[in-house]
Amino acid sequence: MKNLSVVLNVVLLIAVAFLYIDKFSGNGSETSIMSLSDVNADTPGINSGELTIAYINSDTLLAKYAFYDEINELLNQKRTQAQNQFESRARSLQQEIESFQRTVDGMTINQARAKEEELIQKRENLQRLENNLGQELMAEENKLTNELYDVIADYLAIYGKEKGINIILTYTKGSGVIYADEGLDITQDAIKGLNERHAASRPNN
Repeated sequence: MKNLSVVLNVVLLIAVAFLYIDKFSGNGSETSIMSLSDVNADTPGINSGELTIAYINSDTLLAKYAFYDEINELLNQKRTQAQNQFESRARSLQQEIESFQRTVDGMTINQARAKEEELIQKRENLQRLENNLGQELMAEENKLTNELYDVIADYLAIYGKEKGINIILTYTKGSGVIYADEGLDITQDAIKGLNERHAASRPNN
């Protein structure tokens, strides 16, 4: 099983980017952003215009996002349950095998063959159980990862529109970005908003 934080980091690293067709006129007074209209039009690789960019550090965001912690806890519980279920079945089969080895000399040939076939079938069933549990855990992990991504993406889309940001990128160690001005970092703002939104969505609120 892949660790959820690694999976999500890859997903976020690929792109948590929102580029809007409409140009926004926000002045960015409530957050640190950069307008490319302020950049020299002759700068290589950059087109001037009403385009604002910001970024989040996905490692920091995930480390401080309550919903991510809850998902990790839920997945850990499911992994433990699956492991316990498999180990219980495996111990039971091992005990049957040891019992057969102790009593096989007192069995007829037909009885021994029948028991051996039964044990082989149980071993195959145990292998199928292991595969099924692994697939179920992977499916659950993918489901929760996608849910987490959608929640973050939805929030950042709304955030971007409200702040007049055209593109929100991820910036983390190992990404293709070597340097990003800290003035463009909206991570803490995003963490605060995401946690407030999550708290408000809980049943007891």
